[in-house]
Amino acid sequence: IPGFAQSKVKGHAGQLVAGRCGKTNVLAMQGRVHLYEGYPLSQVVLPARTLIKAGCEVLVITNAAGGINTALEPGDLVLINDHINFTCQNPLVGDNDDRLGPRFPDMSVAYDLELRELAFAEARDAGISLREGIYNWMLGPSYETPAEIRLARRAGADLAGMSTVPEVIAARHMGARVLGISCVTNKAAGLQETLSHDEVKETAERVKSTFIKLLTRVVLAMGEGLA
Repeated sequence: IPGFAQSKVKGHAGQLVAGRCGKTNVLAMQGRVHLYEGYPLSQVVLPARTLIKAGCEVLVITNAAGGINTALEPGDLVLINDHINFTCQNPLVGDNDDRLGPRFPDMSVAYDLELRELAFAEARDAGISLREGIYNWMLGPSYETPAEIRLARRAGADLAGMSTVPEVIAARHMGARVLGISCVTNKAAGLQETLSHDEVKETAERVKSTFIKLLTRVVLAMGEGLA
């Protein structure tokens, strides 16, 4: 797609899929690009902005994350109820395009409460365990140090990851509703001996069917007008 950056991370197919899930029209990105790949934030958030301009009213954003909260285990699914930006970078820096959104968008409720309640209800009905927590955006690509994780825990974070926050900021800037779900693929640094991308992919593959089941139910419920 012209203007879209190509992901170079294993596990990110870099494709755009269009279709329907029940009564709901869906545009889905199979993978994404990250700031740590060297792309400017304007390119990192371009896919999210494009989906919204194409008519998407809700952005459902998923990620693999490290568990900072010691109660979280690899394989857990966690609804994001808020985030912390440890990178101190923001895709809205620079001149504001008033056609997209306001200069100073409100981020008080970045992750839609009604959609979170809907996701909890669908998870409960399906017998899927679903937690809730705060996501902490780290730049990467190196994994965090134990000291950084201790700092994030003291700041209130439950999850650590290298994505999601810039797209959420861009989506809220444009007025789209956001639902965020993390898959805990490993315990964060200092809570297990070593960290590896292979472990992340292995855990994600193990949880894939449950994750798909939950997302399908949520999207179908949206199509029935429950959100």
